[in-house]
Amino acid sequence: MERILTEFGMGTSLRRGEYTQAAKRAVENALWHNSINAAELFGFDKSDMAISVQIAVQQPDKVDRAAVAAVFPYGAPELDVVAGGLDIPRPEGTGNPTVIAHAALTVSFDMERVA
Repeated sequence: MERILTEFGMGTSLRRGEYTQAAKRAVENALWHNSINAAELFGFDKSDMAISVQIAVQQPDKVDRAAVAAVFPYGAPELDVVAGGLDIPRPEGTGNPTVIAHAALTVSFDMERVA
């Protein structure tokens, strides 16, 4: 597999402290940054993309991986959710923190398949 591109994104859950929502928004942010039609550029179908996704949040076990994977319009992303991101406490000290998630998406192709 040869890495073709890596894109980064950030997402938040401002009031609800929802890690899955912040992670989904980080992935969407990274996807919307990428306007390159990588598959077509190399003569592949979009389903040929190997998508590796790393998401960082303060509480990785609170991320619904299936919900995040469903954000992708095609392909079968492999998700790795790790400790990172930020939890910002509310100024008044009560309630849910603002959750910040970071995402890195890497797209690769099996270049040996090209005829």
